[in-house]
Amino acid sequence: MTVIEVSNLSKRYGDTVAVRDVSLAVEAGEIFGILGPNGAGKTTTVECVAGLRTPDSGTISVLGRAPRDPALRTEVGVQLQDGQLQEKLTVREALELYSAFYPNPADWRVLAGDLGLEAKLRTSYGKLSGGQKQRLSIALALIGNPRIAILDELTTGLDPQARRDTWDLIESIRDRGVTVVLVTHFMEEAERLCDRLAVIDKGLVIALDTPAGLVEGTAVEQTIRFRPSAPFDDALLTSLPEVRKVRRQGSRVEVVGTGNLLHAVSSVLAVHQIVAADLRVEQASLDDAFVRLTGHEIQE
Repeated sequence: MTVIEVSNLSKRYGDTVAVRDVSLAVEAGEIFGILGPNGAGKTTTVECVAGLRTPDSGTISVLGRAPRDPALRTEVGVQLQDGQLQEKLTVREALELYSAFYPNPADWRVLAGDLGLEAKLRTSYGKLSGGQKQRLSIALALIGNPRIAILDELTTGLDPQARRDTWDLIESIRDRGVTVVLVTHFMEEAERLCDRLAVIDKGLVIALDTPAGLVEGTAVEQTIRFRPSAPFDDALLTSLPEVRKVRRQGSRVEVVGTGNLLHAVSSVLAVHQIVAADLRVEQASLDDAFVRLTGHEIQE
């Protein structure tokens, strides 16, 4: 079931085109990632989906309604990139306040327990760590029992451990049955969490697929290194369509290629009764695919 459908979305600010002709669809129950560098148009896209900005052209449907339909206020939870609360507001006060905005809110006490905030209920927002602030942001996005949660650059500025803890929380949101739209510029985050990804660069969607599909679709090379148990001619492997080249470094063999390279090489070695000792595989990454697609890296 499609819960969000964006068709030919465009938005400009003065002479700057932020989003141009973006089209994508989000399916129920998935973590859908919007990946790209800062300034690519990611936040503008989701702000239009959330009804916070009006597009210049194109159409958006959220659960079959226009983004600004009042009925969506209880169906869509949003955590904005620059969202802030008053410094002296305690965690408990924030949860109680946001809970009062909805006719059938989630139990904020349960949310606080699920998100590890029970011990911080009396702590003011200004005294929370970065990770604790993000946990509170997630709780506030979920307190209305939404069907969709939009999370914009949720882990920016967090230390590595806090970032991984937040990833666990995002997965737990999906496990609740909530569809997640995750805006990010972190490759590792997108590769771990997202079922599908829209890669946006300079306001354009340049690719849309699963993380694995993006890697495979850009034909990013892989490298296999091993020590053969018996001598063999390089032509044994270079004849395979998956293999681009074979290099030798002393007793080690290095095979570079694409597609299902490991299976192809392992199969032909097995047929010739050659054991690949100390086998190591360097898999292509989403970062490699992004560079192939855009011609540049994301500066994190």
